[in-house]
Amino acid sequence: MSHKRIPKRKAAFAAGTVVALGAAAILLPNANASQDGSSNDATAIAPKTLKATDASDLASQLQKVLGDAFAGSYFDADSRQLVVNVVSGDTSVVVQAKKAGAKVHVVDNSLTELAAGAKTLKEEATIPGTAWAVDPRTNKIQVTADSTVTGAKWNTLESTVKSLGSDMATVKKSAGTFKTFVSGGDAIFGGGARCSLGFNVTAGDGSPAFLTAGHCGVAAKQWSDTQDGQPIATVDQATFPGDGDFALVKYDDPATQAPSEVNVGGGQTVAISQAADAEVGLQVFRMGSTTGLADGQVLGLDATVNYPEGTVTGLIQTDVCAEPGDSGGSLFTQDGSAIGLTSGGSGDCTVGGETFFQPVTTALQAVGATLGAGDAAGGAGDQAGAGAGDEAGAGGEAGAGGEAGAGGDAGAGAGDQAGAGGDASASPGDEVGAGQEVGGDQAGGDVIGGEEAGNGQAAGDGQATGNGAGDATGNATGQSHN
Repeated sequence: MSHKRIPKRKAAFAAGTVVALGAAAILLPNANASQDGSSNDATAIAPKTLKATDASDLASQLQKVLGDAFAGSYFDADSRQLVVNVVSGDTSVVVQAKKAGAKVHVVDNSLTELAAGAKTLKEEATIPGTAWAVDPRTNKIQVTADSTVTGAKWNTLESTVKSLGSDMATVKKSAGTFKTFVSGGDAIFGGGARCSLGFNVTAGDGSPAFLTAGHCGVAAKQWSDTQDGQPIATVDQATFPGDGDFALVKYDDPATQAPSEVNVGGGQTVAISQAADAEVGLQVFRMGSTTGLADGQVLGLDATVNYPEGTVTGLIQTDVCAEPGDSGGSLFTQDGSAIGLTSGGSGDCTVGGETFFQPVTTALQAVGATLGAGDAAGGAGDQAGAGAGDEAGAGGEAGAGGEAGAGGDAGAGAGDQAGAGGDASASPGDEVGAGQEVGGDQAGGDVIGGEEAGNGQAAGDGQATGNGAGDATGNATGQSHN
């Protein structure tokens, strides 16, 4: 894992290399969009052309300014414009939003009304295998039921949704099963569980630490970067289920170095400079050991997911695919904003599905941490904003179906050195033998550096030893959890 001075690890993708390369072609080189379509005229009505992160900032500002008239927003990636929903009845609010640079949609449902609908769902239809989130593009609550919701459970859910009215909520079926994804990227091991490091952070007391999925934090107290190895970090706080899925894990060595970057394979990294809130329509990238790099869009915010282990609230819903072994991994943007930690979902990267993420901003606030490494960690302090990120592929506890395959830990060196390690097994519990190459598919030219990720790779039981840069990616696929 790219966190401390141990032998460097070669960045390695797991099974989903094709998906990873497709996303990498978009992500690299890192071409930041500019506000070239914006106007300096405060009275201009034409919507501004914005970067996605700037659109998110504008949405937050308008929510404060418009008050109860604000009914959600989303980013139109094609036009690069922020679309703001306002409740009908006040034309001055519409003008105000347009002057700020947003495109305006007048809608019927206020955020208060949508929240009341979600409360009814919670009270009457909290059924394992269901999830719901507000979709600002339709101004409705989108309810999803996985394949386990049948018979009386489905009838209860359907009748509850109908009671809200067709203009308030809709329901759809998912072919998969909602679950937290086990095992993962920059592998960490504890108590028979296998998870992944998410973003490096500095704890409130100044010590180096990292964020990972909360269902990992409740699975074991101490974590190692090698299977059956000595612990290197100890869980400080963990939340799951309940108000999120996140854990703060402090490195035992106060001199641990935690570079702020995400390894996207082929020796390429994306520097993480800040934490940002998600916006519906935002293009995002997820890194995980099983499927490598995948991209997609944010579909909903403040999502509620009813996992078998319990209900989790406040998540981000996306169409980014994920599979067992991707849990705990980083969700981030092209311009280096940390967005989320992989929590769980349904489907896979062949048929697609829904995937949910813990917002990084919420997790940081809850645990009292900041992104990146502080002075104690000593290697990433020169990065602006101490950005977070050793993206660690996914992770999750293996407890829900067994320990995921061979471990690839990712060693990390100082600042610019971030080993990302690992092996990638194709099935739960399978250990990848020495020399197993994952992510060895050549990305080609300007996609991810034109070099093969498998160079200098595995040693021993699937642990990669090449020169990775950035966060962890490799490792065995895992069990049923994200």
